[in-house]
Amino acid sequence: MHFEQPLPREVKVIDSASLFRLEERACDLRLNQRLDPTWVQANTAPEGTHYLWPALWNSLPHRPDVPRQLRCELLITLRAGDRVMSLLDVLPDDFTPLPRVTSREEGIQVSQLLDRAPSVREWLLREDEGSDRLCQASPVDERASQGEECLVDVVADLPADPQPRNCGR
Repeated sequence: MHFEQPLPREVKVIDSASLFRLEERACDLRLNQRLDPTWVQANTAPEGTHYLWPALWNSLPHRPDVPRQLRCELLITLRAGDRVMSLLDVLPDDFTPLPRVTSREEGIQVSQLLDRAPSVREWLLREDEGSDRLCQASPVDERASQGEECLVDVVADLPADPQPRNCGR
């Protein structure tokens, strides 16, 4: 592995179809940071612009068949115009060809939006739709029914520092 490989220093700009494909790929590979593609498709603005900002390299030592990934901060534009932040693990071969932000000003704006945007979990809690609705509409990977961890804790009264849990669907 190329442990000395520097982190890409570019912000990528993607449309909703590309975001959906990246989330599907992360689910197919069972990468650690991902949202349920069904939630992404249902909640992102169809003509929205989304951004990926590489944060660190991630690897899965217990799964040597899976290449190292870029763990990216993801800024998502929702249907109502809200913006939320999540994390997404992306393979370098999928990241490299994506279009990049072309101006310094846009990059600075994305950085500021990422600093202010609530996480998907925080946004869901603010929606105050009740725990049953949250569990059905949350960005939890469908594989949770197979015993894998959920990406968000979807209980009504969350502790200050919630841990991922099995949704047990």
